[in-house]
Amino acid sequence: MKRKLNYPNVTNVAQILLNRNYSDIEHILKNRLKTAPQFIDKIELEAELKGHSGCVNCLEWSTNGRILASASDDFHVMLWDPFTHKQILDLATPHEGNIFSVKFLPKRNDSILLTGAGDCKMYVFDINRGEFPIRKCTCHGQRIKRLATTPKLIHLFWSAAEDGRVLQHDMRTAHTCRANDANVLINLKNHINEMPEVKCIAINPHRPEQMAIGANDCYARIYDRRMLSLMKFSTVVEAKPNEHDTDNVPREGCVQYYCPGHLSRNKGTVYSIFNQKAITYLTFSPDGSELLVNMASEQIYLYDLNRPREPTFLKLPKFTDPINGTNGTTVKNGEKIKHKLAPDVEHMKKEGNANLEKEKYLQAIQQYTLAIRKAQEKDCSALYLNRATALMKRNWFGDVYAAVRDCQRALRLDPHYVKAHFRLARALLKLGQLQDASECLAELIKRFPSYAKNHGVLMLDKDIEAELEKQRQRQRERPQESDADQYSVNELAWRAAALDYEDRFVGHLNTKTDIKEANYFGDANYIVAGSDDGNFFIWERDSGMISAIYQADELIVNCVQPHPYECLLATSGIDHEVRLWSPQPFEKVPVKHRLDVVDGTVNENQNRMQSDPFDTLAPDQAMCRAS
Repeated sequence: MKRKLNYPNVTNVAQILLNRNYSDIEHILKNRLKTAPQFIDKIELEAELKGHSGCVNCLEWSTNGRILASASDDFHVMLWDPFTHKQILDLATPHEGNIFSVKFLPKRNDSILLTGAGDCKMYVFDINRGEFPIRKCTCHGQRIKRLATTPKLIHLFWSAAEDGRVLQHDMRTAHTCRANDANVLINLKNHINEMPEVKCIAINPHRPEQMAIGANDCYARIYDRRMLSLMKFSTVVEAKPNEHDTDNVPREGCVQYYCPGHLSRNKGTVYSIFNQKAITYLTFSPDGSELLVNMASEQIYLYDLNRPREPTFLKLPKFTDPINGTNGTTVKNGEKIKHKLAPDVEHMKKEGNANLEKEKYLQAIQQYTLAIRKAQEKDCSALYLNRATALMKRNWFGDVYAAVRDCQRALRLDPHYVKAHFRLARALLKLGQLQDASECLAELIKRFPSYAKNHGVLMLDKDIEAELEKQRQRQRERPQESDADQYSVNELAWRAAALDYEDRFVGHLNTKTDIKEANYFGDANYIVAGSDDGNFFIWERDSGMISAIYQADELIVNCVQPHPYECLLATSGIDHEVRLWSPQPFEKVPVKHRLDVVDGTVNENQNRMQSDPFDTLAPDQAMCRAS
């Protein structure tokens, strides 16, 4: 029989959990297994935590994983015991706006709570000393969207807000808002003339000097805090870019921008969150070597910080006489010998081809991806090209640029691959990179003169010239505006040097809220994120393929927070409940929330992503859309 746990009427809430005997739940803890595939497949709803009366906008695990904090539009922060599913504390905060971020200050016995909200205020609470905040900050001029902490610096924390600023807070010093305190670490308004809004912030767990922020554009920025001096609020004067003499960001070596190549080439203009690109969440990998970015009206992107990529458009490999090699062949004694794929790889390729013919592009891409992972590198050129073809036909956001990258890979493996040259030119045209497309086609004809009169080549050349003429006409009618009035010289340089992504994860929908998360699950083996369709997604980290989709909210899932040590997930969104998910014995707990139809869900999401997100907005969603 399950033992009933009592919580006596004492004030030291955190100490209750630290001192209590956990022998009665050791069995539960030991049976929560790591994220091996066989256990991921058994994830189901474990419990619903009820208590909030508004949308639950943020979740946070304590350092030791024994407490789950949730905060809501109802201005309350609630603490939960995730293993007994009991509420520990209901903290009624003084906030007068939706709470968007709640954090534990590390190594303070998990008794210090931080909150930031839509009322532009930030509070610090010691939950052992009651509901009255021990610190207050009203410096921000717009909604506070995220707070950040790091276990390596237990006295510091940071706040990011839609006023374009990041503030640094030090618990060791007193604070007087907007006075002589030097607490402005980053001010995007020094470099962007529009209305820059900082949406999210993260600290590298292994290199706390690295701070990443996401704003209402497509650039993830990583700063070296050691090179930033704190500015006083009184010295931060709003002016046009390049008019500031108080900016604290050195041009060289302090900040690195990251952006998907197809967006950086289009300059990544600042847009409204509800219909254009913005970063709603970012986080470092557990080992600090990667940055995961969830982008509104786009996909989830992963950047490799140790081996960064340059954006790839037209970069053809060196070329030799095509007689000495063709795609998928070697030359021996003057004769072409076709490579044979391993039987299982050949089967995957045929499956991909069959799905491509049936216009089942998601399945085709998955089969080609599996084949590439299984095949030897020298045999992959045709697989990369086939996947590029499927990507171009599917044409979701970012697909054409992914096809460009696959064509480049195919050509690196086989510089004599005529089809890869042709497909690359076609992809560059579709991407709007007209000059690159023209140069690529000209190089194809130069390298393979016999194709100069090929019908496909002639038609592609005609299409490119038609688009170039349209471009010239637009430029004559509407000369391109200079970015000098919109961005500082430094901002333009940083954007021009933006590095490209390593991997991406597609399928979810992120258009209706600007707090949607994406996180690593387990030992970075999986990626998890919420979605506007009320589901949360689990992707395999290495392949980028969807492992599972779960129905977790009636409307929108914003938060998906993995437990720091166990195979346990907490989710929340527009519903007022917090839900816990873990591996369950299916003989006792039936599968209720895992979706069977993955393809239909994913296709619908991607179609909706390219339409007005508020066309089908339900009334209760409209109430929460500001989040």
